[in-house]
Amino acid sequence: MIRLLLAEDQGMMRGALALLLNLEPDMEVVAEAGTGTAALAAALRVRPDVALLDIEMPAGSGLDTAAALRQQLPSCRVLILTTFGRPGYLRRAMEAGARGFLVKDGPVEELAVAVRRVLAGERVIDPALAAAALATGPNPLTEREREVLAAAVDGATVADVAARLHLSESTVRNYLSAAIGKTGTRNRIEAAHTARANGWL
Repeated sequence: MIRLLLAEDQGMMRGALALLLNLEPDMEVVAEAGTGTAALAAALRVRPDVALLDIEMPAGSGLDTAAALRQQLPSCRVLILTTFGRPGYLRRAMEAGARGFLVKDGPVEELAVAVRRVLAGERVIDPALAAAALATGPNPLTEREREVLAAAVDGATVADVAARLHLSESTVRNYLSAAIGKTGTRNRIEAAHTARANGWL
């Protein structure tokens, strides 16, 4: 039996996926979680063969959890499931050690096949998303530029961001200016929107 961990913050979606995957003759969902930290703890406890991780979860994203699993439980294969087919997410997922990346609107049979392929050592990537990732290119923002842009996304002032990240206001302005230039936008709100739409934040 293929032992699965299912991490999804929406309870109804998680329950439906678990029900459908448990109908597969060679699969068993041995743990479920609604947050990134709960998923990591469950994985270390039950040691699944494959972890199915949603990207956007509270208390640790699927990307953070994938990176932690690569370090702490390298035998566990990671398959990312997301509603948001953003090219930057795909790149970040692969960098975090994920073996597969699928959008949730596909048929469950496709998911079961992907689980088997990932366990066999293959990479499984949604074809449309792979094409979009190649067309978009790599994330142009540095880690620090992403951090500053993410901190400014909720309308925080330069002073707020500087205090939150322990930087000077001029340094924050420099990072924001660089992010605006690299995203080809007019201001930090547009830069944040573009970065988020591409999965760079």
